[in-house]
Amino acid sequence: TSSSTSSTRSTTSTSTSSSSAGRTAEGEQSHTPTARRHLQTAGWYWGSLKASEANEKLQEADEGTFLVRDSSHQDYFLTISVKTALGPTHLRIEYRDGKFRLDSMLPIKTKLQQFDSVVHLVEYYVALSRTLQNTQIPALHNSTVPLWLISPLYRHTPSLQHLCRLHINRVTKEIQALPLPNKLKNYLLEYKYQV
Repeated sequence: TSSSTSSTRSTTSTSTSSSSAGRTAEGEQSHTPTARRHLQTAGWYWGSLKASEANEKLQEADEGTFLVRDSSHQDYFLTISVKTALGPTHLRIEYRDGKFRLDSMLPIKTKLQQFDSVVHLVEYYVALSRTLQNTQIPALHNSTVPLWLISPLYRHTPSLQHLCRLHINRVTKEIQALPLPNKLKNYLLEYKYQV
């Protein structure tokens, strides 16, 4: 099937350095509590969802719909599953030297953006995808499959408070300047992202 083919074609690096990066991610999870908390708060992290289950959930979704799940590969931390024009496919996330980035072919690894959290990584590629979508220039490639990250597939319906927080984050970064009680400001500052 197209989805299983896409999964099989997922661009991987089998070098020692990539494997080491994945093992580092596994060992460092306990040292990134803030990144883990933000990921849990986002609402589109599905935990130990299998690739086949992710394919099923994304099969009828619009192109660009995505979720984040635990990687089934022992050398990696997390995986982004996303619906493409050819069906669902999967992008591994590696963790190295305190930074997250997408796994890719070795020649372009050094050119990839690195981030302090998975939510920051996803936010970057969502913003890039939304900017480039109308130009038909893909924000990412997985083998020969162009793809965009557009809309998250939520595991649970987000609370109204969280949706309001996302909207405020899209409008301003000056949270402290808003005429709001400190309790509300603290809530907004707990999650600074737009997705």
